[in-house]
Amino acid sequence: MAEKKLSFAIFGNDRQAKESASIAEQLKCFANRNAEIYMEESFYIALKKAMRRDLDVNSVFEGSNFEADYAVSMGGDGTFLKAARFVGPKNIPIIGVNMGRLGFLANVLPDEIPSMLNDVYAGNFDIDERAVIKLESENEQIKAYPYALNDIAILKRDMASMISIHTSINDEYLVTYKADGLIVSTPTGSTAYSLSNGGPIMVPQSGILSLTAVAPHSLNIRPVVISDEDVIKLEVESRSHNYLVAIDGRSEKLKEGTTVTIRKAPFRIRILKPRGHHYFPTLRSKMMWGADTRE
Repeated sequence: MAEKKLSFAIFGNDRQAKESASIAEQLKCFANRNAEIYMEESFYIALKKAMRRDLDVNSVFEGSNFEADYAVSMGGDGTFLKAARFVGPKNIPIIGVNMGRLGFLANVLPDEIPSMLNDVYAGNFDIDERAVIKLESENEQIKAYPYALNDIAILKRDMASMISIHTSINDEYLVTYKADGLIVSTPTGSTAYSLSNGGPIMVPQSGILSLTAVAPHSLNIRPVVISDEDVIKLEVESRSHNYLVAIDGRSEKLKEGTTVTIRKAPFRIRILKPRGHHYFPTLRSKMMWGADTRE
């Protein structure tokens, strides 16, 4: 019986094009399965320039203008977040190939691609569904893609003084953060920017969000964990009369007085992972979590 035909939309980091020989070998693994290969345009152009020849792909696409059975992220976690942004509500699984260093989201090593493809074609894998959050504004249009897999951060601009962030949960006043910023993080993002600011590690599927201040100007402000069904409303005061909002690291300037709302998105990002792959071993190995340096 002929093997089923599958299609893969491939995303990459343009800077990874310098590893073109390695990436070419990885692409061969897909070609050997007679898969249809679609490649994101900027990555294709960077690879073509590095390899000085055309690549054997079925087509090139821009942004989210594609249809495929699976998306493949070739890079680190930043590349994975880009792929997740373009996959959005398409409901297709993302395969993260770790070409970087830490690779918390990208959990497949390059030399594991053949065995990963064997599992994909055999249906021998698990799907890890991750919550996404959305930024909305009442009085100013958000130009950037409004969904975040990791976090949404409200931040002061450059060398401006601290900002005041009036925060309500489900229309009930919580507190006014006087700080350099505030990070609203999903469990997926809890091991990223939020963690570096003292936020809690949250296990995927826990159905919660965290609010963590950036450099708070009061020692009695601590991270708060809430349900991901809650709606967060933020109004910012700033001496510079504007502030930044960063959606998975993509920054946009908003005017003072702009009220923003953060809520759970109506879709999830689906991450393909090898069967038997568990979160806690990854936490220990990637983050050196719980390691005793005395041993």
